[in-house]
Amino acid sequence: MTHPFHPLTGRTFELVSCKQTWGEYRVYYYDGTGKLAKMPTHWTDAVELDPFVVISSGRSYFRPGDLLRLRALLDGWSR
Repeated sequence: MTHPFHPLTGRTFELVSCKQTWGEYRVYYYDGTGKLAKMPTHWTDAVELDPFVVISSGRSYFRPGDLLRLRALLDGWSR
């Protein structure tokens, strides 16, 4: 688990499967109780890192596209 704000950050799980569900890829693993669980692949190190995240070296929590979408959302609220 690599998502910085998730309670399981830093924990390691054995990857059972990775497949596309609900429009995004998710990894499947067994949690601490032995139950099959899933999470988005971008919360893990099971996928290649986003080049922007690598270049920013942790100095930015948002990619430019994320900020542009946020701006468009906020512009829609102010009208």
